[in-house]
Amino acid sequence: MLAYKRVVVSALMSGHLALAVSTVLYGLGIVAQTVAARRADARPGSGVGLLARLASDRLYLLGFSGQVGGFLFAFLAREDLPLYLVQAGSSSAVGLATVIGVLLLGWRIRRVEIAVLVVMACGLLLLTGAAAPSTARELPLVPALVVLGLLTLAVLPLARTLKAATPVLAGIAFAVVAVAARNVAGKPLLDLVLHPLTWVMVIAAFVGQACLATALQRVSATSAVASMDATTVVISSVAGLALMGDQIAAEREWWVVLGILLVVSGVLVLGSATRRPAQDLVSAGGQR
Repeated sequence: MLAYKRVVVSALMSGHLALAVSTVLYGLGIVAQTVAARRADARPGSGVGLLARLASDRLYLLGFSGQVGGFLFAFLAREDLPLYLVQAGSSSAVGLATVIGVLLLGWRIRRVEIAVLVVMACGLLLLTGAAAPSTARELPLVPALVVLGLLTLAVLPLARTLKAATPVLAGIAFAVVAVAARNVAGKPLLDLVLHPLTWVMVIAAFVGQACLATALQRVSATSAVASMDATTVVISSVAGLALMGDQIAAEREWWVVLGILLVVSGVLVLGSATRRPAQDLVSAGGQR
């Protein structure tokens, strides 16, 4: 029994460590990608076209590398930890990115963004506190492929027509990534490579990056990434709890309900606060 407890504690520690590393890498990636997207040429085009232009920017590629590293460590964490905990931890990267930007790059952040981030942080902390270790229940392959595939394919066309909603659409794409990753995490390497949901996950990640690149040019990094992460947390948390067997600690179900309500409220307030482009994100000295 003691040996079993040690194995469980070791697994949890490794999962939490992977999640912490993931958060740091995501935060650094957000900062680098934001600066690169802001200084990109103001030429027509968005989404995939914008990504193609940014592909030659070394700073953006460095930020993208941070995002990839963050994703890989989050993928490892999803093997042992429920989706709502992993996504809540990853979402805290927006706060870390803001601190880095303010301290090192002279970013300006509006008071309403600070207040909303505090509210969202409280919601994410509640979700984290309600987490219980669990192993995912695999989704039926064909229905999962159809639903996740259709969601992924619908995001880019919607992003072209609903440009103000690109942060939320990015969040939907990354929710597909989270659900697919939770489904295949822990599989042997060959099974992982051959699994169809692995490729849905890769495509959804690309789609999410395309939407995020567009969003970073239109609104502040804090608002765009917070809206994206909040959307991902809500969708993936519901999917994990309803479909994949994610567990909640005893007598803490209300923590999850309140946490999600706070996160959703934050998204709505941020949406109204970012109707005008946030040109004040980067100080004059930081623009190139």
